[in-house]
Amino acid sequence: MIGYLLLAVSAVVIVVYGWLVFLSEYSLLILQITGFVAVAGVFGILAWIGYTLATTPPPKPIEEIEKEIEAELKKLESEVTEKGISSTEGSEGKS
Repeated sequence: MIGYLLLAVSAVVIVVYGWLVFLSEYSLLILQITGFVAVAGVFGILAWIGYTLATTPPPKPIEEIEKEIEAELKKLESEVTEKGISSTEGSEGKS
């Protein structure tokens, strides 16, 4: 249903725009507005990309991330080792 609605609205807009550009006395104004909206849209998107690039903090260096990963791995290894020793001690005591 939404697809048919979009199709119908698009066809109507194309016909009305064609009539305004080729058959109305406002054709120059319509072309000026269309050109302005197109240029403003393109440069508005370009400005948004520039703003995003300017305000986004740079990523961490790879070396820093590797150090964090190594620290986490050592922490996990020590936890596993501690749990392995305590579970072994517990099973020996029960035997």
